[in-house]
Amino acid sequence: MRWRKFNGEQINLPIKEAVVEAIKKEVEKGVKLKVCIGTDSQVKGAETEFATVIVFLREHAGGFMYIHNEKTRQKFHLKERMLSEVAKSIEVAYALCDLFIEFKVDMEVHADINTNPAFKSNDALKEAMGYILGMGFAFKAKPEAFASSCCADKMVN
Repeated sequence: MRWRKFNGEQINLPIKEAVVEAIKKEVEKGVKLKVCIGTDSQVKGAETEFATVIVFLREHAGGFMYIHNEKTRQKFHLKERMLSEVAKSIEVAYALCDLFIEFKVDMEVHADINTNPAFKSNDALKEAMGYILGMGFAFKAKPEAFASSCCADKMVN
């Protein structure tokens, strides 16, 4: 997986090493961190583009994020695409969760799924919530899921 920073700078380390470095750097400054992981997707013609973000929030001091984009020509029904987004977020969260435990960093997985039944994405809410909570992660959906619905959304639109 190729990751980059918001300014476009490539992250050349494996993502786990880059996250350890980022956490250590912030902890040395005395900053309390929280991490939110989310994915959004956009269908563009025959392709679907996914963006997964790792958002590092500094308590009372802004934040930064790491971004991974990927494209596929696979066709998805809406619910399938929503659950694919969740699966991509969980894959990253699972790969990094031992670091967050070690450094005592709170972590949430954000799903770009609406809690309002009037929206089509709501069809995937129960499965997404069960998947995320079942993996032992804190879960947020719209409107609280800013990592997926704002940060990752910006990276695919």
